Formats: sequence, C-alpha cells, structure tokens
Amino acid sequence: MSEPVLIIDNPAPMVRRFTLNRPEKRNALNDDIRGALFDALRQGDRDRSVSVMIIRGAGSCFCAGYDLGSPNSDVERAISRADGWWSRHVVNNWFEMWDMSTPIIGQVHGYCLAGGTELATACDLVYVADDAKIGYPPVRLMSPPDMQWQTWMMGLRRGMEALLTGDSMSGTEAVAAGFANRAYPEADLDTAVLAIAERVAKIPLDLLALNKRAAHRAMEVMGIRAGIRATAEIQALGFHQRSSMEYMGSFATKGVTAALSERDAKFSDYREA
Repeated sequence: MSEPVLIIDNPAPMVRRFTLNRPEKRNALNDDIRGALFDALRQGDRDRSVSVMIIRGAGSCFCAGYDLGSPNSDVERAISRADGWWSRHVVNNWFEMWDMSTPIIGQVHGYCLAGGTELATACDLVYVADDAKIGYPPVRLMSPPDMQWQTWMMGLRRGMEALLTGDSMSGTEAVAAGFANRAYPEADLDTAVLAIAERVAKIPLDLLALNKRAAHRAMEVMGIRAGIRATAEIQALGFHQRSSMEYMGSFATKGVTAALSERDAKFSDYREA
C-alpha cells in the first residue's frame, strides 16, 4: 500500500499534529494532500479534545508550493470557474483556516515556497528553522501571489522587495521581517514547537477561540481580508500577460523542472543556487 499523503498524530495532550507526507515532491500541494489536510483540520476543529493543531512537512522541507504537474482544482468546490477562480478558491481555503476556532501552528523547515508560504500564512503562529528558505519565486514569470501576504506581514518596503525579486529569506530573516514568530536550529524545531503548543493548550478552549478571533478581527478592521481578496484579482491578470503565457506554455514543451530551473538560473538561487 502507498504511504498516506498526510500523517496525523497526537504528540501531547490536546495537541493534534499533521505532517505533509510527499517528501519525494517536497510536499508540493495537490488535490490529494490539500483535501486530506482540510478534512483533517475540519475534524480537529470540531474535536473538543483538541486545543491546538500543528502543520509540518516530512523530509527535507515544509512545502515547496503547488505541484504544477498534478491536479489542483477540487478542494474548494463552491466557486465558479470564471476568470480568476484559481486565486479566489485558494484564498477561500486559507481564510477557512483563519476562521477555525482552534489555533493552528505552522512549523517550517527547508523550503517554504509560493503556495507553501500561503499555507504558513494561514496558520496563526509560525515557527521556523533558522536556515529555512522562504520565498515566492512565481512572481518572476507567472503572476503576483494568490494570497499576497508579503505587504501585510512585512510592511511596504520589505514586502515590495519580495514581490519585485522573488528572492527567498532565511528563517532568521523571516522573524526579523515579521513573517514568523521565532527561529530555532532545525534539530530543535520539533521540541520547541511542541513546547509552545503545550503552553497554548493550557488555555481553556472557549477562551482560546475568542483570543484567536480577537486577533483576526483586529486585522480585518485594518482591511487584511479585503486587501487579500483585491490582490487575488490582480493575480488573475498575471495569467493573461504574454511573459506568463509563454512561461506556462514551456511546462509542456520543456517540462516543469526545466522551466523552473530556467526561470531561476539568472538569479542563481533555489534549485540553481
């Protein structure tokens, strides 16, 4: 039998942990893994024996983004396939995580790229390995982000630099920029995150839900939800640009791996470092 794409365990009282389990694909997101993750998150959010949930990745990294060679279309089924549906449907998923009552912790090591950064952003707390590589390279040839977290999490200047270059930042830099809470050596990350989860779990469930909601409502008053939805519409325009269409077409002619390598070669980073 094949390995499950999501491993679920309960490493401490009131703590449920989900491990993305496609290490051979750097835990790239497709329908299978997204469907399994959201089913498990929804179940955990309804379970009164769960106070906090953790998302991490198996193998060398947290998540290298969306799997461009695999189906990615069926997790949020309620949305029309009108122009721009892709960014709207993934943003709906990330907002669903925000709207859950249960706090969610993102545990990031290795690559956290593109859709992987969106998954981490949708978590309520983010703890990273100090040498993680966190970035959004699709801005170089495809489009702006589906969920444009950069300017919200890091401010105009740092967010603008990330959007204009597609460069990555280390875990230590991500903490300094405001994307993550704290950075640890990768060998210590499991233990550190679990200790934080256990502290969160000491708070009664009813107050945890209100505390989480209060933080999100404060951000919504400042416009984060409307802002992200607005920039999701800008993302849709990216797919209509000639450079983006040529790049997307190269997936069929050159293969996804070769196209990604060609994209990053001039920057000498990511797989071309």
